[in-house]
Amino acid sequence: MVMSFIKFALLATLGEVIALRINTGKYNQPGFGIVPRIIVWGFLGLAINMAFTIFAVGAPAFLAYLGLKDAPQAMLGSFSALKLLDALTISITLNLIFAPIMMTFHTISDTHILANGGTLSGLFRPAPFAQILKTMNWDIMWNFIFKKTIPFFWIPAHTITFLMPPEFRVLFAAVLGIALGLILAIGNLKSRG
Repeated sequence: MVMSFIKFALLATLGEVIALRINTGKYNQPGFGIVPRIIVWGFLGLAINMAFTIFAVGAPAFLAYLGLKDAPQAMLGSFSALKLLDALTISITLNLIFAPIMMTFHTISDTHILANGGTLSGLFRPAPFAQILKTMNWDIMWNFIFKKTIPFFWIPAHTITFLMPPEFRVLFAAVLGIALGLILAIGNLKSRG
């Protein structure tokens, strides 16, 4: 769990810094709040690792419940059609159940950081969740982030993630945090244009 915190804190924040560079031409600017973002991404990394653990066990168990009795054991073996089905099922359930909540929380935390000038003390002020939820750009959130990135990027990417040995999954997911930064930059450019 400690390594999950560190990997996401560094790599996913790097993705956001790259997104800032794409959108503004700068790697940092007043109010961006690199340190608060590092902290938030660290905690998101803990939640992601927890979700990986839950879905990696639960999705194959569900396949076994549906009649594919060898599904849980297939995750332990070499590549097979059943292991691919396991990985795909894990990815689909993870991305349809956990990812929208995580992505929404991430948007709320980013908005809160920016509203508090990117300060560390601002991060620890109570966040006005209801107000932020009302002002979010739900058109971009639904039509781009949820409807396009989840099925066309995250589900395939996490299928690959779950075909990997367990010790590499969180690192690969953290590297995908860089990709998330790029996706968010594209979403931000779309919302402007």
